[in-house]
Amino acid sequence: MKLPRTENELTELFRKLGAQDPESWASSQLREGIPQLQRFLWLREAWKLIVPDDNYDWMAAEIKRAEARPNDPYSGVGLALKQCLERDIDKEALNEIVRGKQAEFLFALCYMLEDPNLPEKEVKNLCWGLFETDEEGNPIGPFGGLHESVLETDPTGREMRPKNRT
Repeated sequence: MKLPRTENELTELFRKLGAQDPESWASSQLREGIPQLQRFLWLREAWKLIVPDDNYDWMAAEIKRAEARPNDPYSGVGLALKQCLERDIDKEALNEIVRGKQAEFLFALCYMLEDPNLPEKEVKNLCWGLFETDEEGNPIGPFGGLHESVLETDPTGREMRPKNRT
């Protein structure tokens, strides 16, 4: 697949893919040589794994799964949700807690990809990373700094800030 070469073409691709500031992503890729397209797409897909804003269907699914198989891994999530909802804890508040903790985890995971910060001296110098690859899976080069863009890729556009509750 050939990627767009001009800033206008790349900007349009970022726009089509849902980037909130497509001009900035495209400009940075072309001027700074940062693989912003890969960074954006990785984060866009990671955000899809986070509980959606204003969608509470996942709670009923977790409860149903836990009730059907209460001893399975992760069934505690559904059982705890059921208890919370039986105590009239607001679904929006529960959603905000879960989304926030998932987004914090995503930030920490992205940061750890670049800096494992292992405490044991025997493995202190070990490193890992996320790499852009060619079509055969051969590494082309690392792309990092993902943690720097976690908040700006929040699908709500709020960068995980609370909703205005007016």
